Amino acid sequence: MDSFGVWFFGLFALFASFHGLVFGLEAYQSAQLSINASRGVGRQIPETLFGQFFEEINHAGAGGLWAELVSNRGFEAGGPNTPSNIDPWTIIGDYSIINVSTDRSSCFSRNIIALRMDILCDCPSGGVGVYNPGYWGMNIEQGKTYKVVFYAKSLQPISLTVSLTSSDGTQILASANIESIALPSWTKWELLLNSTGTDHSGRLQLTTTRKGVIWLDQVSAMPTDTYKGHGFRKDLFGMLADLKPRFLRFPGGCFVEGEWLRNAFRWKQTIGPWEERPGHFGDVWMYWTDDGLGYFEFLQLSEDLGAAPVWVFNNGISHNDEVDTSSIIPFVQDVLDSIEFARGPPDSEWGRVRAVMGHPEPFPLQYIAIGNEDCWKPNYRGNYLKFYNAIKDVYPDISLITNCDGSSQPLDHPADLYDFHIYTSANNMFSMAHQFDKTSRFGPKAFVSEYAVTGKDAGTGSLLAALAEGAFLIGLEKNSDVVKMASYAPLFVNSNDRRWNPDAIVFNSWQHFGTPSYWVQQFFSESSGATILPVTTLSNQSLPFIASAITRQSVTDNSYYLRIKIVNFGSNTVNLKMSLIGLGANAVNPSGSTCTTLTSTNLMDENSFATPNKVVPRPCVFTNADVNMNVVISPYSFTSYDVSLSPSIEPAYKSDFTSYDVSLSPSIEPAYKSDM
Repeated sequence: MDSFGVWFFGLFALFASFHGLVFGLEAYQSAQLSINASRGVGRQIPETLFGQFFEEINHAGAGGLWAELVSNRGFEAGGPNTPSNIDPWTIIGDYSIINVSTDRSSCFSRNIIALRMDILCDCPSGGVGVYNPGYWGMNIEQGKTYKVVFYAKSLQPISLTVSLTSSDGTQILASANIESIALPSWTKWELLLNSTGTDHSGRLQLTTTRKGVIWLDQVSAMPTDTYKGHGFRKDLFGMLADLKPRFLRFPGGCFVEGEWLRNAFRWKQTIGPWEERPGHFGDVWMYWTDDGLGYFEFLQLSEDLGAAPVWVFNNGISHNDEVDTSSIIPFVQDVLDSIEFARGPPDSEWGRVRAVMGHPEPFPLQYIAIGNEDCWKPNYRGNYLKFYNAIKDVYPDISLITNCDGSSQPLDHPADLYDFHIYTSANNMFSMAHQFDKTSRFGPKAFVSEYAVTGKDAGTGSLLAALAEGAFLIGLEKNSDVVKMASYAPLFVNSNDRRWNPDAIVFNSWQHFGTPSYWVQQFFSESSGATILPVTTLSNQSLPFIASAITRQSVTDNSYYLRIKIVNFGSNTVNLKMSLIGLGANAVNPSGSTCTTLTSTNLMDENSFATPNKVVPRPCVFTNADVNMNVVISPYSFTSYDVSLSPSIEPAYKSDFTSYDVSLSPSIEPAYKSDM
């Protein structure tokens, strides 16, 4: 190469280095991060900041968290008329021997449909009957016990075999026989079946070899090892609990509204004995639910998680029709009844119903959302005010949430919180870390109840989406003086019925994994109630980089630590000098400090059943923890540094955890914008 070539190549390499383009070499940038950890400068984050939103979408509940194995257990999926839709129930045997139909002979007035089996002759070994494959197969595992409950009647002596079998019915995993005289009245049967084998796509079948007519209704099968016996699938509950949600918003979402009001969620139809619940067709996400996971169960789920319940009710508005404000009073009374069910004493009208269901103590219902995404509807404000005034008159302590966004301009109606939903691209989500920087510090607080990166950036759950969401959550932390609550959406997806992409937790009948968006949320599981510290980032170049710092006490050993969270949303490695201002020379305990990072080799990498841990948090090297330290931040990564604070400074530092609310005059607001 001649001298001109050497000069040209050197110039090109210099130019490329500024743009991160040097081939075969990694591009580096430098920056400084100062964290003011002085006494008294921090601000307490709301105890409720990070929680979860559960919507019945993607078979999140029916066929998911709710552990019922039988799909369409009451044969009601076609509604109260006959012939009803019995799918996925299927006939076993030849149609010349057995005829299956539905009639309105059930003993349950709210779900009157029952299944009738006409067996036309005595049958050979094996018999005829019906089977139910559940939700894309029942997970039957060796050594586990399953409780099967059903109602039956027959005018002739009955001989019925109840079995859990392999997917094709050829292998019996558990079985019990019922022999009885004629049952002219409906009779409840309860069986415990112990499985001797495993099939993740099993089924439940009821068969007979005897000629006659048998009616069946309300057929249920559940594993006996649900969480605390409350009906929640243990593995999925564990994934949810690991996020340490401070609140649980339920049951929707669009599920609450319905495409039409006739298919909206009606809480009174979801309480009481499960056999008496009529179920309903969710016409937004287009599937039937038996409502075994009802209003009571959502309150119980919140309690089991240690999360504050956030009840979203239908305010007389669906996607396609709405109740005029002049006719909304019955809806208002219905909501007041729902609050009494949750909070009323056990001798009140609706508190008594809750007590009979096994929970005499009231549930601590403090947050209620008046509708979902209805702000622009013609009757919303009129209806909203009717609900708001009626609830506040009886329950002034309850925080009420409006659907109208108050982040950029004042609301024209009273509210304690306002809903903010955002589904967008990765780049836009990253930039929205500053969405609330200029929001008024006075008035109702923000509830970011639905957020996610969607579209091509997200796939079915990509690293790219998770990093952008992580940056957004850091922005919410920094603005937690105006943002009180935040939750990702949707939470669960059954891989057999994806109605929405992406989601936090993916599952089938027996497996599950968290998407990168799930794992990003784990970095924030200790943020609620912590103290956030001011941070300053300095660099001579523009960096797609955001950081926050919190302090709190460990729940395991009561020690104090400082957590620094950093999102590098760029393609360059960053050499970062971190300084902890206001701490003494021996304030840091290096041996107790740790580092965790979330990254991968490709921005669009995802987890799957085959590779569930492809994109998960992993430990990183962090041996130089001190008040001044140099670290390396990988490209496209989320990195968390947990800096252990020495016991010698804890007594003085502990005083910073006291929070005071001081009312400021609106005239000083412009000078008060937070630099957290």
